Amino acid sequence: MLRKKQLAFLLSQIEPNPRPKLRWESYMLDAESAASMLHIAAWVNNDVFGRKTVDLGCGSGILAIASSLLGAAWSVGVDIDKDAIWAAVRNAARLGVEVDFIIGDINCISGLFDTTLMNPPFGSWHKGADVKFLKKALEISNVVYSLHKRSPSVRSFLRRQIAEMGGAIDKIYEMDIVISRTYGFHRRRLYPVKADLYRILKAKG
Repeated sequence: MLRKKQLAFLLSQIEPNPRPKLRWESYMLDAESAASMLHIAAWVNNDVFGRKTVDLGCGSGILAIASSLLGAAWSVGVDIDKDAIWAAVRNAARLGVEVDFIIGDINCISGLFDTTLMNPPFGSWHKGADVKFLKKALEISNVVYSLHKRSPSVRSFLRRQIAEMGGAIDKIYEMDIVISRTYGFHRRRLYPVKADLYRILKAKG
């Protein structure tokens, strides 16, 4: 299995969505953070190798591609933005992995996956967007890895929401992610963001 540093190097070759849409809070996760997230999911918790994985709101495919690189039995990525999906298809081809990418709203996904890996909208522009993603993830998978902005109020809110959805927070891993300049109002090249990676389990019964 690839080491974390090797995975980060491969993921650094992924091209971003050429036309990101602010209304969908399209931001690409940096390669180091994606590798760290997959290190936790794959190496620490064994939730990737041989598993069926899905990335909701996959953007240009970084998490779906990473799961395939780490031996997922089946990797799926879905995004409502066709520009993002076409970039994801090119990225998967560049890295020589097989991922099924779907253009559509996350509600078009059905069935059961072992693991959801996602970097959902933080809800900064559309309140509750992150909750919609969590609800769908718990509907279709047994284990969910989801990135969210780190703050006491967000943690308190998500604890209540996840419990109401029938999920149980197993662990919260603190991460420092980096967002590159994406939109016209961005003045700096890089923006560090303190985030939490939630490992959530579907409650039994």
